[in-house]
Order: sequence, then structure tokens, then C-alpha cells
Amino acid sequence: MIADYHRQAIAANAHLGARLVAVGHYDPTQFAALSHRFGVPCRPYEEILADSAVHVICLCTPSGQHAAQAIAAAQAGKHILVEKPMALTLADAQSMIAHCEQADVKLGVALQRRAEPLFQQVHQAIQAGDLGDLTLGTVTIPYHRPQSYYEQAAWRGTWSLDGGGVLMNQGIHLVDLLVWFMGDPVQVQAEAATLQRDIEVEDTLTALLQFAGGAQATITATTTAAPGFPHRLEFYGSKGGIQIEGEAVVRWSLADPAQAKIAPQVSSETAAAGAGGDPRGIAASGHIALVRDFIGALRDNRPPMVDGREGMRSLAAVLQIYQAAGRSVL
Repeated sequence: MIADYHRQAIAANAHLGARLVAVGHYDPTQFAALSHRFGVPCRPYEEILADSAVHVICLCTPSGQHAAQAIAAAQAGKHILVEKPMALTLADAQSMIAHCEQADVKLGVALQRRAEPLFQQVHQAIQAGDLGDLTLGTVTIPYHRPQSYYEQAAWRGTWSLDGGGVLMNQGIHLVDLLVWFMGDPVQVQAEAATLQRDIEVEDTLTALLQFAGGAQATITATTTAAPGFPHRLEFYGSKGGIQIEGEAVVRWSLADPAQAKIAPQVSSETAAAGAGGDPRGIAASGHIALVRDFIGALRDNRPPMVDGREGMRSLAAVLQIYQAAGRSVL
């Protein structure tokens, strides 16, 4: 599913020279069907790594495979854009970063909401002080994933390959925005449970986070809320607040709007459930922008917008929350 987003993103950046040249898969019996689906040869991963015509590897595989595959790609001299989460442990994430630095290749993480103009504007407003001193953040994820979703593939809902449930798989994008806007948590309390789904990992979770400056944030997340609802992000400070539903701002209010450095953005559209009800409910625009930035990073020899160290921040926060909740992780 996510591989198709990368295919779209590569095609949308063809004017910058991006071109899909191959797809890799572990099962030779699937090669013909995947070649037809993607319009390029499907080949064994090892063969792709040995091909000098391949410059960048997009890893769209189960999360528990990311680290080993990324390290192999770095050792082969390939740049890497890896899907979230970049790994399942901080040790693996650090190893990925170290191997990429040693091989002098770029490592980017597909936390694509950072590339969306809306969230960039919110980040700029917070950094500019438009909200004053941040005091409170809330992340609400009332998603729905039926049991059939987990039964589509044996890796889903497992600790060894999924690395977690609603927070690691679905929620990490919003955790990433939380730490990008508010910083890395210094203290965490959490509870997690598996209430409705027949899976190893959690389907429902709540957490309370505290940050270095004293600000607090809550996270509430589930995949049991049929039929699925849009997520909500809220950030409040001493000078104002922003409320976001789905991918749209529903309220951006400041105590003194005349002093704002970033013009408030408010949408007149009602937010759809989007990814809340269907994993395909996200737009391709974020991936398109992220691939565009990655190409720019290669050409300008600069870090990608979300490099390995930035990608590791949301992973670290998720693992802190799991540890506080007493959930078993690798």
C-alpha cells in the first residue's frame, strides 16, 4: 500500500529527474505481478543493491525489517528514504545513522506531515512566539482498523515486525508533530490495552507527557472507534492556541492578532475521517514534497528535511510511552 505512495511521489518529481527503475521483493512468484503493477522490473533486493543505476532505495517494508535493509543499502552506497517508524529500537536507529554517515549516504525518514505547508506554518508560528510560551498540547487519534486489516499480513499487529499498535503504526506521525512543535518529553505516564482486536500489541492507549519547560501534553489513541474519525491536534500557549482537525485548522486564535508573525490559517472545510477510517485516506502530497526535498538534499549535499536523527525523535517518544505503560517491546 505505502509503496504506491512512493511510486506517485517519484512520478510527480520526474521533472527533477526522479525515475522509478525497479522494485524489490522477497518472493519470486510475485515478481511478474509486481512488475506489471509498478511498470518496472521486480527483482531480488540483493540484485537491486548491486545495480549502479539505482541511486536511492525507498524502504516500504514491514517496520521490523527497516534497520537491516537500510544498513545493507548504505553498505552498497545507496541513499535511503525509509518509511516510519525508521526502526523498532533506538539501537537499530542509531546503527542506521552510523552506517549511513560512514558510507556518506543520505538517510531520510518518511514522516511526511512535516513537509505539508499547514504544519510548516504551525511550526513557524510556534517558533516565532506567536502562541507565547507553550503550556498544553493534545493529540487525539480516534481511528478504526477492523480485525481484517491486521489479518491482511502476518506481520501486522506483532511486536517483532510492527513494533507496536496504534501509537507506533498509526500515531507516530502525530507524535512526530508533537515533538517537532513542543520538544522531546522528559517525563511520561501512560496506560495501554488491547480491548477489541486479536493482536499482540495495543489497540488503545493514553499518555501524559511533560516537557523541559514545564508544558504538558496528552495523547489518546485507539483503532477501535468505528467507523473512524479525524485526528485532532491542539496547541495552547500564553498568547493563543491552534486547533487542527484532520489536515485543516478549525481555530487559530491569538490574544493579539496584530502582533502575529505568521498569518493564521483557518479552513472553511469540514474535516473528513481520512486516515482515521482508511489507511489509504491520506493524500500523496506529503510524500511528493518529501521526495522533492530528498532530491534537493542530494543535489545540495545537505541533510533531508527529516533525517535519521529527526526521525529518531518520534521513535524515542513512542518507546518512552510504551515503557511507561509497561508494554513489551524488543
